Amino acid sequence: MSALAAESGSPGGTDWDELVRVREETDAPEGSKVEIIEGIVTVSPPPSEEHNDTAELVQRHLYTAIPNDWGIYQTLGLACPETGGLFMPDLCVVPRAALRRGTRVHAGEAELVVEVTSKSNANHDRIKKAHGYAVAGVPLYLLLDAWQSGRPTATLYGEPQSGTYRVLSSVEYGEELTLPAPFKLVLDTGIFPLK
Repeated sequence: MSALAAESGSPGGTDWDELVRVREETDAPEGSKVEIIEGIVTVSPPPSEEHNDTAELVQRHLYTAIPNDWGIYQTLGLACPETGGLFMPDLCVVPRAALRRGTRVHAGEAELVVEVTSKSNANHDRIKKAHGYAVAGVPLYLLLDAWQSGRPTATLYGEPQSGTYRVLSSVEYGEELTLPAPFKLVLDTGIFPLK
């Protein structure tokens, strides 16, 4: 992973615009994920087959539980200038209207964000992105962590307040995890591939 730091300053001001420009002009290898995390442009390698398989399995189940005017996106950049972040979650559920305004989608417009950890950057998903999503007010954050010490774990966070989430549910892979309304969906985490 490589990084480029930004000048300190207001994430929503000129420095933020410059940081977004640098991100957009970064020449990363195909399939890489270029994000801004706490004011630093980061490049992550393409996800593994297991990582992609997990994301696709979740996406398949989510389609049965969302309204027709919402979409599930894999490469949508979600802006969180409040924390100097522009994230590309593995999956995000966002009302289609948010994408049709012609402006960058703010993370707070997502109804659910799903991150599948990778060994090389699991702490970004566990800590930095969780904080950014909470600050933005994303109602539900699902972290699928095959790299959790002990056993792979699925953790659902909610009720964001002051940049922090409350753990709504945490299960080891193999158990069921329930997403509350508006999804009302039971995920069998036993279908996820192990690392």
